[in-house]
Amino acid sequence: MLSQQGAGAGKGGGRDGAIREAGGAFGKMEAAHEDQYFYNLQKEQIAKLKTDLTDEISFHKEQIKRHEDAIKRHSQKINDMDKL
Repeated sequence: MLSQQGAGAGKGGGRDGAIREAGGAFGKMEAAHEDQYFYNLQKEQIAKLKTDLTDEISFHKEQIKRHEDAIKRHSQKINDMDKL
């Protein structure tokens, strides 16, 4: 038999703290607050991950540009040498 979070000790709520252990409305409210906290934390972590990945993409695009410029410079040097 499954019970709701915050239903109290021995009722599926487990040993989650004094308020949740007491059960009833306060236990359910505490469980809802805890769920909301972790939901918000996860949203923040995903947003940070997205920002970090976007920054990393920009960094790699800049590196590609620098490498392409270096290839052009070196190719030009080779062409100049062939003309000698």
